Amino acid sequence: MANVEDVLDDLGPRLAARRRQAGLGLAELSASTGISVSTLSRLEHGSRRATLELLLPLATVYGTGLDELVGLREAAPARDEPASRSEDTVMYRLSRSPGQPAAYKFVFSPARRTPPAELPTHQGWEWVYVLAGRLRVINGDDDLVLRSGEATEIDTRRPHWLGSTGDGPVEVLALFGRQGERVHMRGTRPGTSRA
Repeated sequence: MANVEDVLDDLGPRLAARRRQAGLGLAELSASTGISVSTLSRLEHGSRRATLELLLPLATVYGTGLDELVGLREAAPARDEPASRSEDTVMYRLSRSPGQPAAYKFVFSPARRTPPAELPTHQGWEWVYVLAGRLRVINGDDDLVLRSGEATEIDTRRPHWLGSTGDGPVEVLALFGRQGERVHMRGTRPGTSRA
């Protein structure tokens, strides 16, 4: 079993290295997590003790489990093991490369049917595709319901939220791209070939 003091001593440099590996500056990470730049800096320099409230948003942004984030486990979680779980959402990281966009599968329970009073905003884009169920998507003034086989693009600079309509669970594939990176669609017309 890992020594708790050793894990805590190594945590600051580990968090700084993880942020650099993801190609994020402190301001970008702050915008994605809602944690202030000064708090993130103090965490990385070891002058702020890590709490679950600080580590959970970081693990979500990095698409990793808490045990991997703090160094209790080095290996990436197995494909069928959730990267994170809450009472109404299970998230699986599908892509393992550090580049963007990152791919995830979300399963929202019917309990996730009411958006919070204040919807989050941050830099980047999100693309969602509904595998099963009915997904409610709020993005700014848009409030829509997507069914299995439907997809949408979300500008995360606008207040946004995803959840169930309450009719049942929803399975969703999602791609996250930071700093305005967008999915590039390419297709061909029937009878033509791709160059």
